[in-house]
Amino acid sequence: MKQRTRVYTHVDCYDHQPGEGHPESPQRLALVLEALKAPEFAALDWQVAPMGTRAQTELIHDADYYDAILEALPARGAVPLDGGDTMLSAGSWRAVMRCIGAACAAVDDVMLGKAANVFCATRPCGHHAEPDRAMGFCIFNHAAIAAAHASRAYELERVAVVDFDVHHGNGTQAAFAPLPGLFYASCHQSPLYPGTGLRSETGSRNNILNVPLPPGCDSPMFRDRIRHDLLPALRNWAPELIVISAGFDAHRDDPLAGLQLVDADFHWITRELMEVAADTAQGRIVSILEGGYSMAGLTGGAAAHVRALLACNV
Repeated sequence: MKQRTRVYTHVDCYDHQPGEGHPESPQRLALVLEALKAPEFAALDWQVAPMGTRAQTELIHDADYYDAILEALPARGAVPLDGGDTMLSAGSWRAVMRCIGAACAAVDDVMLGKAANVFCATRPCGHHAEPDRAMGFCIFNHAAIAAAHASRAYELERVAVVDFDVHHGNGTQAAFAPLPGLFYASCHQSPLYPGTGLRSETGSRNNILNVPLPPGCDSPMFRDRIRHDLLPALRNWAPELIVISAGFDAHRDDPLAGLQLVDADFHWITRELMEVAADTAQGRIVSILEGGYSMAGLTGGAAAHVRALLACNV
């Protein structure tokens, strides 16, 4: 049977309710899924995201932190985890465990040859969540968990997470910095929240690469930095699997940042990462939705990204 691009999602992901006016709203996911139901995406193989497990979560997160999130779940409404940015609602637990389940199932699919590549259309986002704390709208770090699951379950020696969200994934960096088999590469606006992601931050194993981009960075500058900095380092790592933290808030329409990317840039970087994966990882890519807070920028960027993933199905 021909391998196809899979998409994992679940209605539980709508039940994370951070509150009226919060940028990380359920509408984000609804609009992404609506865009991916267009006729051009008819070849997508839709799958129901399973629930993640405690063991999967603890590949990255501390056991005490896992317990603290469970204990903090409110019966109604939402409670803050980090001063107000990251909220926990009654439905958040099932949402985040679907995110983890989708990420790990996606790894299994590409490793076992059940899918050409996979996009996890889930929320909330995850790349700011550190091993022991929530941060920046993120409760658990799904991309980091996916990479650790691949390393553990399939004995991979080199797994890479590539993050093109406009914000630096401090959580992924914090988890990976001491680990020899996991590589994290991020291109992000700097200065910007959370203030991490300097070029000098390389990890104790030289397995961290940060490519800071100045406010106002446009398509030519972005592509130049990716070609000359990120892609050579990624090829040098020779990953056996690439996990993408796919944020679309570097779009020029996004209200929370100041980069000037357009839909075509997300298509372009996806194709470039697919070329590396074809050369070093048998084409294996798992992509996980991160940020994006302009609805037009999010849906246009996500559609361009998945359109590129689908190209390998032809």
